[in-house]
Amino acid sequence: MGLVFELRGARPPRPGEPPDADAEYEPEATVETLEAAIRRLGHEPVRVGDPHALLRAGGRGELPRLDAALDIAEGFGSRNREAWAPVLLEMLGVPTLGSDALTLSLSLDKAWTKDVVAAAGVPVTGHALLRGPDEVAPLALPGPFPLFVKPRWEGTAKGIHAGSRVEDAAGLAREVERVTRLYAQPALVEPFLPGAEYTVTVVGHDPPRALPVLQRALEVGSGIGVHALEGDGAGPWAHHLPGALDAALEKRLAELALRAFAALECRDFARADFRLDARGEPRFLEINPLPTFAPDGSFGILAELEGRPVAELLAEVIGDGLRRLGLRGAA
Repeated sequence: MGLVFELRGARPPRPGEPPDADAEYEPEATVETLEAAIRRLGHEPVRVGDPHALLRAGGRGELPRLDAALDIAEGFGSRNREAWAPVLLEMLGVPTLGSDALTLSLSLDKAWTKDVVAAAGVPVTGHALLRGPDEVAPLALPGPFPLFVKPRWEGTAKGIHAGSRVEDAAGLAREVERVTRLYAQPALVEPFLPGAEYTVTVVGHDPPRALPVLQRALEVGSGIGVHALEGDGAGPWAHHLPGALDAALEKRLAELALRAFAALECRDFARADFRLDARGEPRFLEINPLPTFAPDGSFGILAELEGRPVAELLAEVIGDGLRRLGLRGAA
């Protein structure tokens, strides 16, 4: 079983890159955890490397024979970057776990994703796309201040920092200029939702299922998720958990996550994020069909809550994916 991945800090920065350019890449511990999960199933993991290594090996006919692959590579630059490895694996005839290239490209674009899930009945906020500070005008805004500004097609909270919440037109122009300059893409502007933030991991198929909902800590001053500020380098951040997660809210969040998962035709695993509005109603923020498998990420937390190793939980997820592909899920 091939593993396609990128390691954080493994390449030198490119000229003009933002400081968080490799934030989506994984630590070595993630690859080791996935290898342990694959071995639990009785299969042999093979490190392929990043999409460029896959391209070179495939083009030279040097790729080892693979029965399947698991891709967690993010690529860089374009909004199609998460699709690089799935397209190459498809061309090479290697069955691949996870969502396909089209779903990965669509879901990386936060504006298009909102349109698709909204059409499926998932509540979203309004938004505006601004290509520069000269486009900041009252009629272009999705609501009153405070607003929130982030890149249109990035993940792992790239482009978000303590100043991403803006209180006036001057702050909005500043953040739109920063995002469009550093990330070379439109800025997505949304109302800043005041409520608690939750994340829902969805796994499996026929049917997929939602794992227990997790609440995310918010920074006390700004209300921005602490997970989004950790790469800012300005911490430590005082944080709190302002929400209550009762059975009714957890059921609602799970239903919405599953609906978004289906609307985008995700496969095997994804993580959907929500935030409560002023009335306490959940609003969809985004979905990530390439969630981190790091041992200290959502899967690690969920495994700890269940009192078992994260590799055991991931083995179940990988096994379900192999069965979807018609392959042996376990030895």
